[in-house]
Amino acid sequence: MANVDQKKQVVEEISTHFRESQSTVFVDYRGLNVAEITQLRKELREANIEYKVYKNTLARRAAAEVELEGLQDTLVGPTAVAFSKEDVVAPAKIIDKFAKEHEALEIKGGVIEGKVATVDQIQELAKLPDYNGLVSMLLSVLQAPVRNLAYATKAIAEQKEEQEA
Repeated sequence: MANVDQKKQVVEEISTHFRESQSTVFVDYRGLNVAEITQLRKELREANIEYKVYKNTLARRAAAEVELEGLQDTLVGPTAVAFSKEDVVAPAKIIDKFAKEHEALEIKGGVIEGKVATVDQIQELAKLPDYNGLVSMLLSVLQAPVRNLAYATKAIAEQKEEQEA
């Protein structure tokens, strides 16, 4: 009976992660050694991403509980899960970069803002800039008109100085 209660707790934990996460990435970690897994965990932890290994049956149950259809094929074989509550892009970016450096790590799929995502969609997400990069791009766009106005004003002032001289 205690075992059933433990499993129910784990299913509830996974369900909560699915509900609260902006993005989730599933990976097959077979072939990575302990040092490589530790390095991956460290990188994910530094970005406030929770990385865990769950039994596929429990993860499938949790996915069904939160109505995420289409994860049955993803949740097969050894599967680790990275949950991010803060940044949609960060887990995909970190795991994709790590997978390029360590061929043994394989992205299996994921969930982006409550919708099941394919490997290709996760890899496309990894190419996007992170939150800080997006803010930087936005500020650059917002500053452009002001900067152009300043250049134009300076050019007019210099032109008038030349005419007066």
